[in-house]
Formats: sequence, structure tokens, C-alpha cells
Amino acid sequence: MSFLDYLISVDARTALMGRMMRTLGVDRHLKVVADHAAVTNRAVSRCRACGHQDECMTWLDEHEHASEPPDYCHNRDLIARLQHVSG
Repeated sequence: MSFLDYLISVDARTALMGRMMRTLGVDRHLKVVADHAAVTNRAVSRCRACGHQDECMTWLDEHEHASEPPDYCHNRDLIARLQHVSG
């Protein structure tokens, strides 16, 4: 894999994380959580390390809105905490 391929892959996974947060309605909550930059960086790292990019893309294409992420989502716990905070 070339460096450019790596950067494209990282960008694609970061975009998937953003889509997942929007689909679950927690994107705004992530931006206001205490130490949001560090929390977001850890979430991006978990997403980048996930091996389910194709499944995630398909799941997101099939769900405009959802109440919970797919079982394989590495940010599942964070999403649940953000949903709890939002009420």
C-alpha cells in the first residue's frame, strides 16, 4: 500500500465515522463533550482500526437514521454514552 493509498483509506474511515455519528444523531453531542478533541481523536482511531469498512458503508447506505450502531462498531460504547447524555 502506498502512502497515498493509506491517506485515502484514513480519510474514508474518518468520513464513515462522521456519517455514523450523524446517522445516530450524536454528532452535535460529540462536539460539546468535555475534552471533545481528545474524545474525537480516540473515536477516529477506533474507527480507523476497524476491519468492517465495507459492512459499515453498506449499513450506512441502508440507514438514514438509526437508534443504535451495528454490533461491530468500535465506537458503540461512546455512541451509547452520547445518546444517554442527550436524553
